[in-house]
Amino acid sequence: MALDFKEYEGKWQKKWADAKAFQAEAHSSKPKYYALDMFPYPSGSGLHIGHMASYTPGDIVSRYKRANGFNVLHPMGYDAFGLPAEQYAIQTGIHPAITTDKAIASFRKTLQSFGFSFDWSREISTADPKYYKWTQFIFLKLYERGLAYQKEVPVNWCPELKTVLANDEVIDGKSERGGHPVIRVPMKQWMLKITDYAERLLNDLDKVDWPERTKEAQRNWIGKSEGARVTFKIEGETEAFEVFTTRPDTLFGVTFMVMAPEHPLVKKITTQPQHAAVEDYVLATSRKSEVERKATTDKTGVFTGAHALNPITGERIEIWIADYVLTDYGTGAIMAVPGHDARDFEFAKKFNLPVKRVLEGGDELPFEGEGTLVNSDFLNGLTKTAAIQKMLEHLEAKKIGVREVQYKLRDWLFSRQRYWGEPFPIVNLAGGKQIGVPYNELPVVLPEVADYEPSETGEAPLAKIHEWVNYHGQNGETGRRETDTMPGAAGSSWYFLRYIDPTNDQAAFDPKLEKYWLPVDLYVGGPEHTVGHLLYSRFWMKVLFDCGLVSHDEPFQKLAHQGMILGPDGQKMSKSRGNVISPEDIAKTHGADSIRTFISFMGPLNADKPWSPTGIDGVKRFLDRVGRLVVSDDGAYVATKEALPPAIEKLLHKTIKKVTEDIESMSFNTAIAAMMILVNDLYKAECRSELVLKPLAQILAPFAPHLAEELWEKLGGEGLCSLAPWPKYDSTLCADDTVTIGVQVNGKMRGTIEIGVAASEEEALAAAKAVASVEAVLAGKNPDKVIYKAGKILNLIVK
Repeated sequence: MALDFKEYEGKWQKKWADAKAFQAEAHSSKPKYYALDMFPYPSGSGLHIGHMASYTPGDIVSRYKRANGFNVLHPMGYDAFGLPAEQYAIQTGIHPAITTDKAIASFRKTLQSFGFSFDWSREISTADPKYYKWTQFIFLKLYERGLAYQKEVPVNWCPELKTVLANDEVIDGKSERGGHPVIRVPMKQWMLKITDYAERLLNDLDKVDWPERTKEAQRNWIGKSEGARVTFKIEGETEAFEVFTTRPDTLFGVTFMVMAPEHPLVKKITTQPQHAAVEDYVLATSRKSEVERKATTDKTGVFTGAHALNPITGERIEIWIADYVLTDYGTGAIMAVPGHDARDFEFAKKFNLPVKRVLEGGDELPFEGEGTLVNSDFLNGLTKTAAIQKMLEHLEAKKIGVREVQYKLRDWLFSRQRYWGEPFPIVNLAGGKQIGVPYNELPVVLPEVADYEPSETGEAPLAKIHEWVNYHGQNGETGRRETDTMPGAAGSSWYFLRYIDPTNDQAAFDPKLEKYWLPVDLYVGGPEHTVGHLLYSRFWMKVLFDCGLVSHDEPFQKLAHQGMILGPDGQKMSKSRGNVISPEDIAKTHGADSIRTFISFMGPLNADKPWSPTGIDGVKRFLDRVGRLVVSDDGAYVATKEALPPAIEKLLHKTIKKVTEDIESMSFNTAIAAMMILVNDLYKAECRSELVLKPLAQILAPFAPHLAEELWEKLGGEGLCSLAPWPKYDSTLCADDTVTIGVQVNGKMRGTIEIGVAASEEEALAAAKAVASVEAVLAGKNPDKVIYKAGKILNLIVK
């Protein structure tokens, strides 16, 4: 064809850049719209087709909103701290900053080549000291409010990588990167007290327009439970331990106790005959990740030899350890009621422990349904609700238990024994006091190191830089800097705020700009971040709100998840399967617009979709056909100035309406289908009028912006198509003149008729009698009764 994407795509990318077409206005009387994509980790492997699927939806909406008069903020940056760059540095000796900057340059070039309308003047990197100065500032705010603290906790330690790994970085007991063995060991770590915000994080989900499955996943992760904390004494010991239960009414059914292998009392209470077995089991458990322990269905455990006393009955019950109990969930110990809990029942059966019934119902145990209490002394005959209430009163009266609300949510482990991350702005003074670095000393810049490996004991690489570690304060204080670094999630927990004021060196952002731009109106990204980044960002925003630094306490008003692009074989893309699709390779043969449009056309936004080579061929043919309506294959301008035929004018307005509504609802596939129908009808009617082609270019522009600009220019459009006001539709022209309705005879469908929307009953009856299947049933008779609702239904009653 005469219009070659290889010639015009680069041309329009340069024109957009020169015109600064997509820069958001710092001060504007326009309504704002903040469209944000989850920013990428800049890896050496470059962007893949999944990134294109992630960034295209937000770009479509951004372009549409600009055309509708909004001041649009659509930024891009890089989540630049992370383990892969550090591991590459360990292998090659190349500084992570060098490989990261190289990857960022590659990403930027690719993103610009696909015509994404990002405001490049606001580009950020979380690894830039000008950025992480403010990450450290926010950490100090957390620290000052008692929300950042140090604690010895069990962590996933990888001896090979010499670092602590998050749970999602451990798969089947091995590191996700490299497949190295991971063990659980206690280590002093920085923690963030997200649990203080559990109730607000739970309740405020009602404020946001998020997919229900995402909100429900966060509710489950936070895991609010109401119940009682009950004290159990240990036979022959002065110590006691506590358990939390949501069913204190079942205390009469407790037949054994289970502690986490790491519980601090295990060593003390284990009897000599059980010592070796307990020690072996504790060691074996340390080699399992938390995820493995939660997922296991095979019940294992070891008896400690110790006994607890049931605080209600005084009965002597065995204390076991088992890896399905976790020390940092609840109290690290549970009371087992095997008669009414399937997990406890399996454990009891395997180890031949007693089982008691205390709830009426079910032929066999375990019975987990609702039932009145039996074999429970003063609770007998009571329902669950009444029994819980009475037991709570009893526990509190006897001072052996208290009412309590607990959450599954645990504090956020915030330390990494790595080099490539934000240094903590914390100093341990010589006298033992710990202080935050004064604000005027920020940023605490990451120093150069000779090598990037942690020590064998797990001390971070920064510990080796003595001149950096040894602190000399402005007021004469001396001490030692913290040598751990923050996790990658630190910088990504507030980056949406920095975009609004990215060059401010006096503050993280201007409060007036925050009030104008926040919350983010549309956030697009994968559902895999549901209980990580999305939860952490909400937490940090609420802390900043409490500090008086922001005026909103929720960062993202609307959230959309894009589905995964699968390989042509229907499987998740991976190099090992050989089904990875390179967007740059496809762009060379089909153009960026074809990829953008095909991604939008493949199916509903949130659905997983297999890549189809024939599918993208079809989309390219569609775009080529649009081009040929304006410029012929021999390069001639073939658009005309003729008036529109009434049928085409009507279809145009219906198409504008459809595309408008579909972009608003992010139903991009049906918007493109509507444009395809319009293009087909233009060819059938041999219509190439500028009156239809100019608005067609405008509604196509969010999907195929390069082609739209080229056509707009050739059609004599003023300025950039990307910034031209969105075409309006006439609602009267969108109304159908005729309608197809069903004809029923005695309530049974017998056929359909096409009639005017305001046709009379006589006209509808006449049309129905002309339908052979209807006339066959009527057999020449006139109906005894006619039920007719114009434009909806015709029902003929024949006796």
